Amino acid sequence: MKDFTEITLCPEALDHSKTEFCNPVFEGEEPQAAPSTEHLPDEDRTSSASPRDGLGRQLWGQAGWRYRTDCKFTWLCVALMSAILLFLIALLLGIVIHQLTSPRPPGAPAAALPAHGAAAITTAPIQRDPPAPKTAATPTQSWLPTAGTAAPACGGTLWGPEGSFSSPNYPGPYPPDALCIWRIEVGPGLAIQLKMETFSVEGTASCLFDRVELYEEQGAGGMGPAPARGGPSRFCGNVAPPTFNTNSNHLRVTFVSDSSVGAPGFSARYRAVAPSEKSCAWDEHFCDQGLCLHLGFVCDGFHDCTDKSDEANCSLKHKECGGPLTALEGHFSTPSHPQPYPHQQLCLWQISVPVGHVIDLHFHNFSLESHEDCSFDFVEVHDSAGTGAASLMGRFCGHQLPPTLTSSRHVMTVLFVADEGVADNGFFATYQAHNATEKTCSPAEFSCGNGECQALESVCDGWHDCPDGTDELNCTGVSYPAFGSVCEPVDVEMCLGLGYNATSFPNIWLAIPDQEGAAEVLQDYQTLMELACYQHLRLLICSLFVPKCTPDGGVLQPCRAVCLAAELRCQQSLGLLGILWPINCNILPDSNDPVECFQP
Repeated sequence: MKDFTEITLCPEALDHSKTEFCNPVFEGEEPQAAPSTEHLPDEDRTSSASPRDGLGRQLWGQAGWRYRTDCKFTWLCVALMSAILLFLIALLLGIVIHQLTSPRPPGAPAAALPAHGAAAITTAPIQRDPPAPKTAATPTQSWLPTAGTAAPACGGTLWGPEGSFSSPNYPGPYPPDALCIWRIEVGPGLAIQLKMETFSVEGTASCLFDRVELYEEQGAGGMGPAPARGGPSRFCGNVAPPTFNTNSNHLRVTFVSDSSVGAPGFSARYRAVAPSEKSCAWDEHFCDQGLCLHLGFVCDGFHDCTDKSDEANCSLKHKECGGPLTALEGHFSTPSHPQPYPHQQLCLWQISVPVGHVIDLHFHNFSLESHEDCSFDFVEVHDSAGTGAASLMGRFCGHQLPPTLTSSRHVMTVLFVADEGVADNGFFATYQAHNATEKTCSPAEFSCGNGECQALESVCDGWHDCPDGTDELNCTGVSYPAFGSVCEPVDVEMCLGLGYNATSFPNIWLAIPDQEGAAEVLQDYQTLMELACYQHLRLLICSLFVPKCTPDGGVLQPCRAVCLAAELRCQQSLGLLGILWPINCNILPDSNDPVECFQP
């Protein structure tokens, strides 16, 4: 192999007044330079001047011109590559500086931060748990921390005699897909009292979407077993949970949010108390040595306390609901106003002033459970002594004051209905009568004794269309029609053969829309068929869930005596099964009149 490391100076390039270095590789198999004749033998000197050698040198001279280096283009390439290299170095330095100055991501190791806002413990340090595992959905960018914003605190272990915490970002909307767990622990022999100061969490009645759960954990030094609360207590909505007193020194608080709508969240505080120092807020009912109830659950017909103190002395309280009002001016309100009204209320106020007057009705401090169709808690005002659809002036709920309502005659009826769900503060109303020309009935209408107008076809039709029954007075030979749309035959199998065969729905006392819904609820009671007192229990339960319908379209509650008889015979048997007697008999009518209540 030839050695191409030597550089050969081409003399042919001198003719162009320019020094040039030629690459010997272009010479092919020709020698790089003619050897000096001084070193060659005599017989070889003639070969250096051969025609073949002269042709090779001529071709190499032409190739040297064609492939010589362009120095201007080379310097241009070097300058361009240098500029690109400088740009890349500057870009790399920018990325490094940005990483050094940007905040840590939410999951990166960092020093423990106190909870946002009120979440910091006031008297004791907080030992934070590792970050809670993320749920399947990834939080959206809108709530991720940016430069200068600390990541929201979520969960941890809270020690010490008192402290506070809140939902992430409080009082701003909490993030989606959050899972926060706080574990509260106080000293042995003490209990924990937790109070929600503010509370606004998206949710429905079952709290399936966003929720706060309180679960009492049995810890060392607890005061016996935890109270039977049926598992974790779950809360949502805009009504703050009542004060929560534990029996042990450990409490777990869990906050969960879904991937959709957010809300301001909550703030809570806790403190360690001795077992004898448990208490409730001024607007709550204290029972069972530490259980707190909203006043709406007091005297609602259901025993929420094991000691039954929530349903004691309720007779006088329920007499405040409804009744006749005959003065020229007066006032009335929901039970317990301005405190929350009890659950399952049916109050009817009948305002009647002298003939020749009309009535102005004003509502004050109006606050009922909100619903688009006012199907849960509501107030109806009727321009008559009855509650027929034709006389309805309006149905109202929510928190907006109804307008001033003026009757067209000297009578007016106000109906208040509350279901078993959320209880609000209710209303306070005043009325005043003043002289005016009353509306009179047209020739095509019948004038009831109380001034209400009814169609002439309703006279002597077998139904009491007038509240005072004057449309059915002095009627002879009337054939009463079969049950129509108001009363309907009893179809629930459990309630057949009880002395009545007609009922009416919806059941406004228990918020049951139809007989199918009642039958579904009553399935649980059929498991008690083996009890000796089952027939008494069946009579009471059916007359509550599938009430008797009267010929005028009304329904009758069971008499108090029916409830007391069933309680006397069944309470002991149910107690052996671990079931508390579920009904407060004092809220039922204390009468034996078949017009007022039902009994066989």
